[in-house]
Amino acid sequence: MKDLLLITPPFTQLNTPYPATAYIKGFLNTKDISSFQSDLGIEVILSLFNKNTFQQLFDMAISSDAIVSENCQRIYALRNDYLKTLDAVILFLQGKNDTLARQLCTDNFLPQASRFDQLDDLEWAFGNMGMQDKAKHLATLYLEDLSDFIVECIDPNFGFSRYAERLGRSANSFDELYNHLNEEPTFIDELTLELLAEQLKTIQPKLVCFSVPFPGNLYSAFRSAQFIKANYPDVKIAMGGGFPNTELRSLTDVRVFEFFDFITLDDGELPLELVHQYVINGGGELKRAFILEGNNVVYKNDSLRPDYKQIDVGTPDYTDLQLTNYISVIEIANPMHSLWSDGRWNKLTMAHGCYWGKCTFCDISLDYIKIYEPVAASLLVDRVETLMTQTGESGFHFVDEAAPPSLMKAFALEVLKRNLTITWWTNIRFEKNFTQDLCFLLKASGCIAVSGGLEVASDRLLKLIDKGVTVEQVAQVTRNLTESNIMVHSYLMYGYPTQTIQETVDSLEMVRQLFELGIIQSGFWHQFALTAHSPVGLHPEEYGVMPDLKTISFANNDIDFKDKTGVDHSKFSFGLKKSLFNFMHGIGFDMSLQEWFDFKIPPSTITADYIYNCLQQELVLNTKSTAKIAWIGPMPIANERVKKKKGMTWQQLELGFHTKTDMYEIIVDKDKGEWLLATLEQLKPENKPLSYGQLKKDYESQLEDFELFWYSKQVVGLREHGLLVL
Repeated sequence: MKDLLLITPPFTQLNTPYPATAYIKGFLNTKDISSFQSDLGIEVILSLFNKNTFQQLFDMAISSDAIVSENCQRIYALRNDYLKTLDAVILFLQGKNDTLARQLCTDNFLPQASRFDQLDDLEWAFGNMGMQDKAKHLATLYLEDLSDFIVECIDPNFGFSRYAERLGRSANSFDELYNHLNEEPTFIDELTLELLAEQLKTIQPKLVCFSVPFPGNLYSAFRSAQFIKANYPDVKIAMGGGFPNTELRSLTDVRVFEFFDFITLDDGELPLELVHQYVINGGGELKRAFILEGNNVVYKNDSLRPDYKQIDVGTPDYTDLQLTNYISVIEIANPMHSLWSDGRWNKLTMAHGCYWGKCTFCDISLDYIKIYEPVAASLLVDRVETLMTQTGESGFHFVDEAAPPSLMKAFALEVLKRNLTITWWTNIRFEKNFTQDLCFLLKASGCIAVSGGLEVASDRLLKLIDKGVTVEQVAQVTRNLTESNIMVHSYLMYGYPTQTIQETVDSLEMVRQLFELGIIQSGFWHQFALTAHSPVGLHPEEYGVMPDLKTISFANNDIDFKDKTGVDHSKFSFGLKKSLFNFMHGIGFDMSLQEWFDFKIPPSTITADYIYNCLQQELVLNTKSTAKIAWIGPMPIANERVKKKKGMTWQQLELGFHTKTDMYEIIVDKDKGEWLLATLEQLKPENKPLSYGQLKKDYESQLEDFELFWYSKQVVGLREHGLLVL
């Protein structure tokens, strides 16, 4: 028996749990509140994709005459081949049947339906993949074929990472979702409710809390809550998470409270603690919570207690989740998308909110972005070590809005100080603080990839967005990251208010050059969406936007609008995405931009060497006195030698640095070499960092002219082998 049952409803990710319930469970541990967490999504997927269940589905489809398309006729005809292989494929994707990869990569092992039609197009893209990755991709196509069968013959709302998403996406009225909930449960609903019933029987919670991050989780949350109300009327039910935080802030429809007793907004720790006390005590204070009083939806925010600081929220706790049963898939040939869908990642946050917090398309008026609070690097690495022990996994995805470079630097140094081996990635702003040296440090600590918003590759529009970067700056930062072997994924935007056709074409040319020079490896175009809580949504008249505002009683986020330019930006979608797919795989750079579109576009006004010229910076020999200096390379082997010239002799030190891939040697005068040896030891991450000014003072207390030594050929060489200016 537990006080709380924390549930992520179907569906989010196949490969790793969405972290919200783990964050909340970690907090509840600090309050000695007992809880159990469940990712119903992966449990339903595993209940659905197995031999016994699919035998039922095939029987249902044929008996109801639901098989219409030629594709589903083919899948049904090959049903015995699907039933024979399905359980083995799932085990392979769970990492429990690795030797199956050799069979999967043969031509006649898996039955193939329409999803495999794209193989001819993708063969070149996967040509250099290892056997395991190629096998994962083929197994993913196989599951997607079966998913197509489910959608056509069993449940049109099914999707691997969403369920009935259309019902939740900007549903200004609750009517359609409510009517759907009053229909008979679907086959997938019944699987979900059967699993839920088992958990309710075992856990016997007083309060069930649904974390709903996306529109694709909403329907299942309501369907599950409906089941609890009907069968466990004494159990109270709450909803929180990303969807209510952004979409339900204007909620007035009383019918919602036929399903839920509490809906909380923003940071969930204190609101949920107070909801728990409210349930246990039969009343009390609440914080940022909707409840029903009489026949009215009332927003209760009567608690004066401040929200918890990040230092006090505890370490995420993944206990109870079926960590070994998640499924790694590789859907498309996009290196960053494979990070999202392949492998299990522990999720953590470096900082609450966004340190920049100005982008005009973003929901910066909401607390989860507006309130910025970083976590101390030492505490962050404490949490990393705790999760490594708890989960057995050393991969981390930091789910920040934009990880602050200063904290990333401190985190990386702390990881090196503790001699940890981890793999991590996160989201950033492409800002000037990502110097070459910082990027080398991040890579040394285990950073393998970053994603960041270039958005519209136009300086005018970047200024209008208030992104705080220029195209030139983005090019230089992505170059620094790429040269450090950190993969770069760029979010790209088209259709921003007042964007002209010419600016879209010029933005595509910028992107083409970035990929051609190899300084961005992955990207994704998305069309601008007007959201209610962004500066553009709050003040549309300032951005030339005419919103189509509707009466809101349920969800309110995405807003239909007209741009005063009158440009139909959606017509660019196919050409932008097709060109990007080719650029990511190193082809199409010599094609004219016009060839990507089936309508006339103007020629680009961007010179063919624009990005190349952005990268031609002369090295400025200037180090700030406050800059921190670190040594992350190996300590050298020192040998004394004597140099003779024109009858004079003097002693020198030969310092040999064995790096992981080569050997680097420098020769310096003995007195300078001895100072350098002692200083490199002191500059290691496990020791207290020193500033350039401190080094200069220490050097000149023993020797002369520090700048001459610092910018000498020998020390400049060390800058490429682990001597970093941060």
